[in-house]
Amino acid sequence: MPRHLPSTRALLVFDAVARCHGVGKAAEELCLTHSAVSQQLRLLELQLGVRLVQRSARGTLLTEAGRRYHAQVAGDLLRLENHTLEAMAQRPDGERLLVGAVPMLAERWLLPRLPGFLAEQPACSVHLQVFPTQVYMDEPHFDVALQYDDASWPGAAVRPLRAERVAVVCAPGSRWRAAVAQGDFRDVPLLQLSSRLGAWQAWFAQAGIARPPANAMVGHRFDLFSMVLEAVRADLGIGLLPRYGVARELASAELCLAHPFEGDGPRGYSLFVAPHRAGDATVQAFGAWLDAQVAEESQGIPPPGGR
Repeated sequence: MPRHLPSTRALLVFDAVARCHGVGKAAEELCLTHSAVSQQLRLLELQLGVRLVQRSARGTLLTEAGRRYHAQVAGDLLRLENHTLEAMAQRPDGERLLVGAVPMLAERWLLPRLPGFLAEQPACSVHLQVFPTQVYMDEPHFDVALQYDDASWPGAAVRPLRAERVAVVCAPGSRWRAAVAQGDFRDVPLLQLSSRLGAWQAWFAQAGIARPPANAMVGHRFDLFSMVLEAVRADLGIGLLPRYGVARELASAELCLAHPFEGDGPRGYSLFVAPHRAGDATVQAFGAWLDAQVAEESQGIPPPGGR
């Protein structure tokens, strides 16, 4: 059965016409003649059997069908370009490891330690991307992932990697620091992470706080831990954050522990290995290196160059 795929050239021409709102400007952008652009448009319309553009006194405009089609193919062209650039970036004499990770864990825990792994595996090129939480993907495109224990990845090999400890932090000069240090949270604004709206309640229970706020789910709300961290720095309230995520600020005294109790996070982290990389030597080396990093952290050994 033949595949109904237009030529890439015709799609690029159509995309340029749509973005430039005219054949002339599109021709200039693509370094083509006006007639060459018009011909590609006619060929594309002929293949599709629909009119994509119409000429008026205001110039070349997309038809309704053209607007719908461009909204679909523009993203496809961008993805195709990204796939091509990704292939071009592959080292011909080396190994690529595509790692998906929770943003905070990637930025604050993995990246400071990553030079150690690359020193052991100099031929490996690591591509680190965000593995979004609470989003179901049938077939994640990663080779390995550092995700929450309950993340969904059908067919992947999964094993626990590390637990999470959470700490209550504030700005050094915070107006609420004295009250929180005494366990009084009744009038303290709590900074909330959108995906963990029950985290404060769990921490209050673990810490045995006798004077919690009337409603532990009220407060400024943010989508990312990094946003909560900056809100703490701006003294918008106090934050409940993974201990590894604020280690740098606590060591430099940019932030401080508002309360001495550190609790268990709601979820730990696991290492996920894609089915197509099971048994791969580089993946196994990466897993062993991660285990060593967790062991060193438990012994209080900071990452190279860390504080």
